[in-house]
Amino acid sequence: MIDVFPILRRLLHALPAETAHRVTVRALAMGIAPFARATSRPSLATSVRGLAFPNPIGLAAGFDKNAEAFAASTALGFGFVEVGTVTPRPQLGNPRPRLFRLPEDGAVINRMGFNNDGLDAVATRLARRSVPGIVGANLGRNKDSADAIADYVAGFDRLYGLADYLTINVSSPNTPGLRDLQARERLAPLLGALAGARAKRREGHRPILLKIAPDLLGDEACAIAELALDHGIDGLIIGNTTTARPVTLRGRHRGEAGGLSGRPLFEPSTRLLAAVYRGLAGRLPLIGVGGIGDAEDAYEKIRAGASLVQLYTALVYQGPGLLARILDGLAARLAADGLTTIGQAVGRDAARFGAENPKEGR
Repeated sequence: MIDVFPILRRLLHALPAETAHRVTVRALAMGIAPFARATSRPSLATSVRGLAFPNPIGLAAGFDKNAEAFAASTALGFGFVEVGTVTPRPQLGNPRPRLFRLPEDGAVINRMGFNNDGLDAVATRLARRSVPGIVGANLGRNKDSADAIADYVAGFDRLYGLADYLTINVSSPNTPGLRDLQARERLAPLLGALAGARAKRREGHRPILLKIAPDLLGDEACAIAELALDHGIDGLIIGNTTTARPVTLRGRHRGEAGGLSGRPLFEPSTRLLAAVYRGLAGRLPLIGVGGIGDAEDAYEKIRAGASLVQLYTALVYQGPGLLARILDGLAARLAADGLTTIGQAVGRDAARFGAENPKEGR
């Protein structure tokens, strides 16, 4: 199929960023997006925490906040799709405008503020799943909630039997106080409550992942990882958007408040990923997120220690055809390195990042 995205991109980028995003999600949900499916290769299949992924490339949370287009996204060929962030009660999020393109930087800044339809709406849509594919749910707390732990447990209980895995988001910079939950004295009770909630479930085991900020120091992130292990958490996602603003940014919206994602996040997030991989010595699977824009980026994340990777921002500029290019490129790189499975590449270059400060260059 001819790649029509360059034409669509001109039309979409003529719209405000949030409007263009909404149009894209609705088009996918309605099945009218003219995009071909990317094909996985046997060498890219992998198993993580009992889930069989056809390939390691996932669609990150934030694109399909309300679980409207996960079936269409899976059909495009993603190895897995993560919906949300969803909060117990619907909320409007922060005032608009709150989403900004930085095309010169291959980046986006957002301060959405967990705008979503709430647990009941998302649960209803997930309950209608009728096609195969791995779908995770990203959970958050309401901005005005007095009990963050209760919010996460409510989301966990509501979606446990409906999603294949659940991600605990304590790292968005756009909800006041949310990142404070990464502190040990607040994170330990939260993880303990979630472990207790899972112990009461009779359904099959659902992995719990913890999504952390890329702005942590390596030692801080490793301490969180050890705490996660102590409470039976199944993996870490490294990481969310960053509050840092590299001096190299050129886009006219570079001064906007919010979380920065895209190309500038690749190096710092990958250094932090490698630091955690080394610290854990393979005891916990990691998902690498931040700045992936081609097959080389995805392969570097994997070789730095990621069992799986996720992307989103690069799709804004390159469209869904990017997925096929990454899958083809990954298969070619595996073959060139004499490897037969993607799992054999995980962590092979983690030591290369050993002498670097995870916060350097931000």
